[in-house]
Amino acid sequence: MNSSRVVIVGAGHASAQLCASLRQEGWAGEILLIGDEPCLPYQRPPLSKTFLAGESALDELLIRKPDFYDKQAITLRCARVRSLDPEAREIRLGHGETLAYDKLVLCLGARPRRLVLPGAELAGVHHLRDAADIEAIRADLPAARRAVIVGGGYIGLETAASLRNLGVAVTVLEAADRVLQRVTAPEVSTFYERVHREEGVELRLGVGITALEGDGRVSGVRLADGDLVAADLVIVGIGVVPNVEIADRAGVSVEDGIVIDSCGRTSAPDIYAAGDCASYFDRRQGRRLRLESVPNAVEQAKSVAAAICGREKEIAALPWFWSDQYDLKLQIAGLSTGYEEVVLRGDPATGRDLACFYLARGRIIAADCVNRPHEFMFSKRAIAQELAPDKELLTDLTTDLRSLLDRSPSRAPRADRS
Repeated sequence: MNSSRVVIVGAGHASAQLCASLRQEGWAGEILLIGDEPCLPYQRPPLSKTFLAGESALDELLIRKPDFYDKQAITLRCARVRSLDPEAREIRLGHGETLAYDKLVLCLGARPRRLVLPGAELAGVHHLRDAADIEAIRADLPAARRAVIVGGGYIGLETAASLRNLGVAVTVLEAADRVLQRVTAPEVSTFYERVHREEGVELRLGVGITALEGDGRVSGVRLADGDLVAADLVIVGIGVVPNVEIADRAGVSVEDGIVIDSCGRTSAPDIYAAGDCASYFDRRQGRRLRLESVPNAVEQAKSVAAAICGREKEIAALPWFWSDQYDLKLQIAGLSTGYEEVVLRGDPATGRDLACFYLARGRIIAADCVNRPHEFMFSKRAIAQELAPDKELLTDLTTDLRSLLDRSPSRAPRADRS
């Protein structure tokens, strides 16, 4: 391994972890990290929060400081990779240079889904994915009094909260009938809709958009019903698309992401993938998943590093996520897909905290915990144990949830799996 080269394409959370894990696993060869941004890998979640608010600088968001890369003998290149040749074991950079690899890891991430409408290219219209996007938004903020956010998902709501904290009037436009419809139960949507309205955000749900209007710079968003919503600033947050084109053109298997096995290997020899661009078969869900989260990127990178160094480490960690809005810390354990009922600990119509447990066949399969860290920690263990708790105890705020974990009879029998 001393004379071999690992090339990592993409410079996000998965890449930064991969660099560390490769050395920890004993890789003594060359590590070349190629990213298309002129900076070291940095944390993405704070972009729509502290970085947008001007409370943190980019160098404060670095995942690892510059001396880490020096000490670990990791070579950094700022370049765009245009193509991949698995047979020749080469990648081609944007300016024509080719680089050979012994092992290749694709940490290509994802890009914002574009708003394809008349006026989408007007000045003052922004998508949000990287530091350059946020810097462009910040440049427009001094003159912005009225912001419109297209999309009521986590990114849209986090950005709405940050802009309200800066004193900007905010309208959120969402095509669905409620915010966070794809990822939460109606009760959690109700909670967040109430909080955002209390904070002064105008929510317009179930609305379509036909155009963005303005003379050179955006001045409003035209709705399908003909109404015009005034705006000095428009931020689009309607999801992301995995960056798979390089792999797809090279014949690497793609299915809503670059297909990887339980250790991060792709269909091509000595090519691996990790992070937002990768999809893998999850045994808990019984289906292929592509997860957009920092913990997922980190866990996949650890598995890839182990595989490159000849050790099997399956991707098996329980998915978890988080979102910060105002004073609300949302922590999510597991995946709620296929839930049959919800059990609430707290009232979504009042207060600033809530736990929503998702159950299927009586077992906890996921939980949304807002300002409830103890419930979050309980949920991670309960999901792993396939706990089927007494629902009355789950809702009772006097119940010490840890006591439920100690009751092995409360687990549903495994024989009823289907």
